[in-house]
Amino acid sequence: MSRPASLALYGLATRLVEPFAPALLRRRMARGKEDPARIGERLGRAGLPRPDGVLVWMHGASVGEALSLVALVEALAAARPDIAILVTSGTRTSAALMADRLPAGVLHQYLPVDGPSAVTRFLDHWRPSLGVFVESELWPNLLLAAQDRGVRLALLSAKLSDGSFKNWRRAPAAARRLLGGFSLILAQDTRAAERIAALGGRVAGIADLKFGAPPLPAAAVALAARKSDLGDRPMILAASTHPGEETLILACWRSVAAQRADRPLLVIVPRHPERGPAIADAARLEGLATGLQSTGSVLEGEVFVADALGQLGLWFRLSRLAVMGGSFVDGVGGHNPLEPARLGAPVASGRKVANWATAYGELDAAGGVVLVDDDADLERALRQALDEPGSLIGMADHARAYVAGRDEAARAVAGQVIRLIP
Repeated sequence: MSRPASLALYGLATRLVEPFAPALLRRRMARGKEDPARIGERLGRAGLPRPDGVLVWMHGASVGEALSLVALVEALAAARPDIAILVTSGTRTSAALMADRLPAGVLHQYLPVDGPSAVTRFLDHWRPSLGVFVESELWPNLLLAAQDRGVRLALLSAKLSDGSFKNWRRAPAAARRLLGGFSLILAQDTRAAERIAALGGRVAGIADLKFGAPPLPAAAVALAARKSDLGDRPMILAASTHPGEETLILACWRSVAAQRADRPLLVIVPRHPERGPAIADAARLEGLATGLQSTGSVLEGEVFVADALGQLGLWFRLSRLAVMGGSFVDGVGGHNPLEPARLGAPVASGRKVANWATAYGELDAAGGVVLVDDDADLERALRQALDEPGSLIGMADHARAYVAGRDEAARAVAGQVIRLIP
């Protein structure tokens, strides 16, 4: 099939710059953004052998998107044990989480850069029968090469940011060509469906894969140990925080928790664990006795920085209130409020949640979240959690009920995907 001029130009440009990809990847590797042991995968060189038979390839760009695939992967593996499943993602953090969360036998690789040679090597080796993409990963060379090989494609939880929608509208023929190659498109919400349809995509329905996931796990032994360490102390969680947010939260915590007889504990779980030592130093500068998980500290002070991956399921289960990070600073767009809601943890959040606008809006309408405008609001939420914990139980129940209903609808997506598998 012929390609619009814009896509042909993109293909030519990426072919010309692809020889510089190794140098770029080495620079990223020096900054800790690439895995030295697996750098070949980013150039399309497989790190694992291909299993025999039909292979389904599923891609989620980063942590949130990749985690949203886990429930679907489990459903496909249960329904079609005869197929092989490959999951790709693009970040080291997502790769680490996939190693922990994917079912036994499911493979993980890094997605190759969108250069023609890297894409060819990747597809030559893996030869997928079906490719499933989440949200807005529209890499032209990869998609066009897959389409040319007859790979059936699905785009799930599809969405387009304001910037992406504006850019694709400048290249309508390219958008129609790429979106027209999907056998199944399920939009994340009505707004996304309207945007994708305006660009020429055939939207079959609404489904958000961030719903339908199982509750975050927690090891029973670790959970029991933390409960024992806490005893009767109330615990507040600051989850998936980013630079600038810890300063705000620590200042509010110092005001709220000072000289309380019940010795409440603030646990901070940074989005990027490598920031743990700096956060602990900042808390100590605030005059707060602070422990750091990576140095073996115990839950004895006023603040505990949990700088480890994959433990939010544990902390959500223990918290009186989960303050969701990524929502008080610009450029992040918020983080997943469904994870604490499934576990019965009351949720407070800032209002900078563009990536989760639908979920937060519907949770707010259901009375299932506290939305915070400023530090005074955050202080009030913290005081309420410490002084009147029973007042938040109803809010948590509303949130859990809302998420349960949406989870059931999302799980139906597996049937639609299964029908696309040869």
